[in-house]
Amino acid sequence: MAETKNDEPPWYLNRQRKVRFNENEYTTFLARIHREIADQREFTVLVSSDEALRHANRRFRGKASTTDVLSFPDGEDSRLGDILISARRAELQAANFGHSVEEELKILVLHGLLHLMGYDHETDSGKMKRVETHWRKKMGLPAGLVERETL
Repeated sequence: MAETKNDEPPWYLNRQRKVRFNENEYTTFLARIHREIADQREFTVLVSSDEALRHANRRFRGKASTTDVLSFPDGEDSRLGDILISARRAELQAANFGHSVEEELKILVLHGLLHLMGYDHETDSGKMKRVETHWRKKMGLPAGLVERETL
């Protein structure tokens, strides 16, 4: 089946209201990674609460804890899938690593998008780390999730 490309930016929704961030900056970044990394293939991003991530992590991965980002690959009609991000985790991690919430949200969506594209840092002998590092540097972002594992 031929890949379906879509020049519309990724569908995005912020379902939480506790963590404030510049949504215009974030949606501009989403449009950029849609063009440059996803090759205009469709994906969606939902920024939500810790509780929503905890529930999804338990339901889909059998883990009873919260997490910062979850990816749900699709593949139908070349659709990449969905990314679920915890705004509260992003806020805490941003404070811990000394950068903005917007930067942390960008790091999380980049990480999630690479998972949608088939990369898996737990099994790929460093390939995802190399790809994430390349894009993180190109996008001017601080250390990514896989890089932090080795800090």
